[in-house]
Amino acid sequence: MSISTKYDPAETEDKWYSYWLSKKFFHSEPDEREPYTIVIPPPNVTGVLHMGHMLNNTIQDVMIRRARMQGKNACWVPGTDHASIATEAKVVAMLKERGISKKDLTREEFMAYAWEWKEKYGGIILDQLKKLGASCDWDRTRFTMEEDLSESVIDCFIDLYKKGKIYRGIRMVNWDPAGKTAVSDEEVIRKEVNQKLYYIKYSIAPATGADTEFLTIATTRPETIMADAAICINPNDERYTHLKGKKVFVPLINREIPIIEDEYVTMDFGTGCLKVTPAHDLNDYELGVKHKLPVIDILNDDGTLNELAVILVGEDRFVARKKIAVLLDEAGHLEKIEDYKSQVGFSERTDAAIEPKLSLQWFCKMDEMAKPALADVLNGDVKLIPEKFVNTYRHWMENVRDWNISRQLWWGQRIPAWFDDKGDWVVAKTKEDALNEFLKLKDIDGKFTEEEANGFKHQLSAFIRQDDDVLDTWFSSWLWPMSVFNGLKDPGNKDINYYYPTNDLVTAPEILFFWVARMIMAGHEFMGKKPFTNVYLTGIVRDKLGRKMSKSLGNSPDPIGLIGKYGADGVRVGMLLCSPAGNDLMFDESYCEQGRNFANKIWNAFRLVKGWEVDETLANPNAQAILWFENRFNEALAEIEDNYKQYRLSEALMTTYKLVWDDFCAWYLEMVKPVYQHPIDPVSLKATIGFFEKILSLLHPFMPFITEELWHDEIFGVKGEMDCIIVAPYPVAGSADIALLKDVEVVKGIVAEVRNIRNTKQISPKEGLPLSVKVNSSLAYDKWLTIISKLANITEVDFVSDKVSGASGFMVGNDEFFIQLNETIDVDAERERLNGELVYLQGFLKSVDAKLSNERFVQNAKPEIIQNERNKKADAEAKVKIIQESLLSL
Repeated sequence: MSISTKYDPAETEDKWYSYWLSKKFFHSEPDEREPYTIVIPPPNVTGVLHMGHMLNNTIQDVMIRRARMQGKNACWVPGTDHASIATEAKVVAMLKERGISKKDLTREEFMAYAWEWKEKYGGIILDQLKKLGASCDWDRTRFTMEEDLSESVIDCFIDLYKKGKIYRGIRMVNWDPAGKTAVSDEEVIRKEVNQKLYYIKYSIAPATGADTEFLTIATTRPETIMADAAICINPNDERYTHLKGKKVFVPLINREIPIIEDEYVTMDFGTGCLKVTPAHDLNDYELGVKHKLPVIDILNDDGTLNELAVILVGEDRFVARKKIAVLLDEAGHLEKIEDYKSQVGFSERTDAAIEPKLSLQWFCKMDEMAKPALADVLNGDVKLIPEKFVNTYRHWMENVRDWNISRQLWWGQRIPAWFDDKGDWVVAKTKEDALNEFLKLKDIDGKFTEEEANGFKHQLSAFIRQDDDVLDTWFSSWLWPMSVFNGLKDPGNKDINYYYPTNDLVTAPEILFFWVARMIMAGHEFMGKKPFTNVYLTGIVRDKLGRKMSKSLGNSPDPIGLIGKYGADGVRVGMLLCSPAGNDLMFDESYCEQGRNFANKIWNAFRLVKGWEVDETLANPNAQAILWFENRFNEALAEIEDNYKQYRLSEALMTTYKLVWDDFCAWYLEMVKPVYQHPIDPVSLKATIGFFEKILSLLHPFMPFITEELWHDEIFGVKGEMDCIIVAPYPVAGSADIALLKDVEVVKGIVAEVRNIRNTKQISPKEGLPLSVKVNSSLAYDKWLTIISKLANITEVDFVSDKVSGASGFMVGNDEFFIQLNETIDVDAERERLNGELVYLQGFLKSVDAKLSNERFVQNAKPEIIQNERNKKADAEAKVKIIQESLLSL
């Protein structure tokens, strides 16, 4: 095929992605091959592609494409999460635009609108992933609220309830007033907030006019004083010993509350007195339970004050805070206000400030389920990459709390609990099952006749109602590695038996506990084994200033826009070049430009090779160059494979990048390319095409589009419709001749030094130069002179036993080189240069000697490392001797 002068990603990407889809290259079915399975962290159905998704899915695609080329049965399962809170908020907003309020709809009507929204917008992010080149098995796309997966969630709930691991009770929860639902601890984002610390005076009972004594407390939340149940002092605080057993009046509402003692109070914070508000603070709640205090909840679900507040009823909590400060000041109860910084929790979904709230909720017991999940990570059965996250994981799991799994929403899997008109309840999958469960409660002895039983159920049917709450979204996604293969609905089916446990999970550290850990728990609970073997934890994508990317900062580029500008391959390379595992990625658009330039470099290198004419009669003059690159490729591939094994994908890409750009393009092609407008010999051309083929295979996981495009050029032979690089064999490393590779580094050093002299002396590359060599090493120069002469444009080489006076000289290794330029040498400048090199080498020797004289280093370092240091010392000493001789000759 003819090849254009410039690579155009726009022409290539859609063409090959459509082709891969049409030929089912992404699809997987169980067979005799080794499976390699990844399940996608399901993005929210509300989501659009952002930079974090780009990084996460690029990594997954690299891993799945490589496994596919290695002959494994690669299966990457895509899907989306129904995201209860976020989706319900989107639907409510959509309804508001249409002039409809959720409260005016029945649940069924609202759900119809929600499904309408999902069908219209829910697949956007998956379509965007296709632009990135994600080779997911789209035939297996799942959605956490589709019928089969929802049924698995309900079955899981019922199973855990029957085992006694799910219960219903009143507990302090994180309440999201904007979403009007409880959220888990992990969905609360802690932020440092500038606040005010209000010093409020409580009058001590009995209050008698002018003799009234006050007790001052400091609080950031004056709007909650109406919910106070006590004032607490530390029993060891001598300032307040006289107040033991007394009472105070709550300002403005004059309700009497006791003064209690507890060592929980920190004496040196604020005034050393603590207002205890059990309904609105977790620690206060525990104090209240301990001291049997009343619980007064003054907040409505939307964060406004209710009737129990007595004053400011109906006001928003933050409006009430400002107003009550004024009222306290006017009544003489506000001593002072100070600026204060503290951590405040915000809802991850709505960004509303969280309210601690006592609420009747469903909970899942975590302590027993956490044990095997913790053991998996500690014993290495599940490997966290990088390992630095193991301690964080251990801390979470050793301090695990019961999981609040109910949410006060309509979008989601509805909790399978049913209530009668008396407040009794049962857990059952369907209404009919619930009626039978209620019958068991009523007919304990089983003496009802069939007619009596039917009559009871018929009568109860009119009153029975299902719980209005839905399950936490994570209660469905913790089943993801099993439910995507219908492992819970159809245990033992061929897919679950073949693909489970999966191999690798790629996700973000911030969901290590409330998704990764819970999946491991669920795997043991329902399958009896872990769900995956390796967890690759990516870093956060930040801008070049280190700021987390966000819409509000305006520092997050549009991923699809980047793909349009730099091509998918360029963006993929750009993302991976700066993304070491577990460390934050400092993204700069210039990385994508670098990726695009790399694609152009590959394209131009291919054009060069394709443009060569072959002369079948020519002998091969490039045997050493071919031998070198074959060994260099094997050396680089071994390093790349080692990086893959350690999940250092950024390093694997960088090694590949250098192999292609430096070794292949800058050195090998220059070594073998024929003189301008001259033909090449057949052996060199065949070897070069073979190397290019291997390079494309090595690059394909990183750069799928350009590699597939070039793969089908006739230079690589006629390809059948299924002979695509996506399923071509991945290269396998052979042995590498290390001595040969070291020799070539010397050759490259010689060429670089000659080129440097040309630049310094402003000598044209076309002007041939003579080279004299004083050999102090065992390098077989006869093997390399052809390459040296070609790349450095050397006209003649002679070997000398003494230094060449008046010539420009340099050293590579221990050997000395001289170029006679027929010009007077600047002795002072040359002496200065040599002295500079001598100072550097003497400093280097000092550092090496320090290492070798360090007993701890010598005892603990590997023998090969110690020997390497000794080799460095010997080389440096030889160079010092040569430089000193050169200085003497000057």
